[in-house]
Amino acid sequence: MINKLDDALRFQQTVLNLRTTRQELLASNIANADTPNYKARDIDFAGALQKALSGTSATLPVAQTSVSHLGGSASDSSMGSPAMYRRPVQPSADGNTVDMDVERAQFADNALRYETSVRFITDDIKQIMLSITG
Repeated sequence: MINKLDDALRFQQTVLNLRTTRQELLASNIANADTPNYKARDIDFAGALQKALSGTSATLPVAQTSVSHLGGSASDSSMGSPAMYRRPVQPSADGNTVDMDVERAQFADNALRYETSVRFITDDIKQIMLSITG
């Protein structure tokens, strides 16, 4: 029983972490809308969720610029799905690929889905508390 509860909450936690990462990327895109040569980035949410739930996580190689540096790898902030560059709908003269209409729509959609996930977690916890207290 505890495993089922843990799995359900872990799934929602993973979803929230991915939504947070995506929201940060979208906010960065919006903030850099006027930055020359800025390339809009996003993650493949479904692919990242699948990788995160399957237990495989991508690691990024760490650049070793000196022999005295330690080697290793760093976990990708998007939990297994690297940020990808978005293809521009209409190229701009300054090389910036941010389309504010797309970014705002994606930002609002992601925020709504984040809020929905929080409500699912809240409902799950309420049900658990109700079943414990009777």
